[in-house]
Amino acid sequence: MGLRGATATAAATLIGAGAVAVAAGRYAGDAALKPAPGHPPPGEPRIAVHDADAGTVTLTRTPATLRPGTYGLAGRGLRAVVGPVVPDVSHPHHCVVRRLERVHHGTVAPGDHVWLTPQVHAGTPRDALGLDHTDVDVPGELGWLPAWFLPGARDTWVISAHGMGTTREHSMVLMPFLHGLRLPVLVPAYRGDAGAPRTAHGISHFGAREWRDLDAAVRYAVAHGARRVVLHGWSTGATMALLTALDSPESDRVAGVVLDSPLLDWPAALGALAAHRVPAPLIPLAVRAAEGRTGLAPDALLAAADPGRLSVPALVVHGTDDALAAPSRSRELAAARPELITLRTVRGAGHAASWNVDPQGYEESLRRFLVPLM
Repeated sequence: MGLRGATATAAATLIGAGAVAVAAGRYAGDAALKPAPGHPPPGEPRIAVHDADAGTVTLTRTPATLRPGTYGLAGRGLRAVVGPVVPDVSHPHHCVVRRLERVHHGTVAPGDHVWLTPQVHAGTPRDALGLDHTDVDVPGELGWLPAWFLPGARDTWVISAHGMGTTREHSMVLMPFLHGLRLPVLVPAYRGDAGAPRTAHGISHFGAREWRDLDAAVRYAVAHGARRVVLHGWSTGATMALLTALDSPESDRVAGVVLDSPLLDWPAALGALAAHRVPAPLIPLAVRAAEGRTGLAPDALLAAADPGRLSVPALVVHGTDDALAAPSRSRELAAARPELITLRTVRGAGHAASWNVDPQGYEESLRRFLVPLM
């Protein structure tokens, strides 16, 4: 082979390798950009069930199955709830035994592959909790957004936004508490959710565009009797809540925001997700592919969520074991505006799972935050 042939072969090899790398980067980026219902939350592995009985389930030992707290257990055709680790039950060293609290539907059987989720309840507020609610439609930027409305005696409403890898069912963990405070609660689906308008190419923008649907929910609340609103969100929903408080034309109606695991550094989150799919050298390509598809600059959310513009009190809750949204970002947020932002950290909690680890402490912090805003 002559010099020209060798050069052509080398060029073809580089082009082929580059195409493979770009494809791998796009594949990895889809973990975050195209969240799919019925699959593990981003970054969460599928876990094997080794044994199950009426009160316990034996799972493969992983960092996820060792976490403290109560979680949803999901799988193909399965929705259940598991409680804390049971330490005094004999089991193989590579397994963990957790309390099986209840099964919503399906069965838990050896050989199943399941995952843990902070989303504990399934169905509707009426079915899951016995709380009366109305199904309403919120007029959004892209079309009608289905929402649950739980009535309350007060004129301050709580509007809740779920985050990455969950649905509006996640909000039900706090509904009994909020109902006890007699606060009306509005829980909208937003673009990309089941029953809501689809986004272009079905991709997520980490809250950078989705916040406009939360803004639509604020307008709906005001039009239906809310004097003020408190925005509560998890993960990308927390990002949406903060952006709505800063940029909504109705921001003067926002009395406060509760930000649980706010996802502000999207390249870092996508890198953490991509690490589960591709080798480390390809992670920058995944971020670059996502940047091109979303139109987001790497610092877009950090710049948009400038705490210097915040004018209402905020409660920020973050788990110390959050692998998707770095707790350091929440510390920086709180340090920038200590007169307005209260930070609560929860030891051992993963992404958007602080309530799951310490529900009593979470609700007490929320009560102290909400009472002055009612």
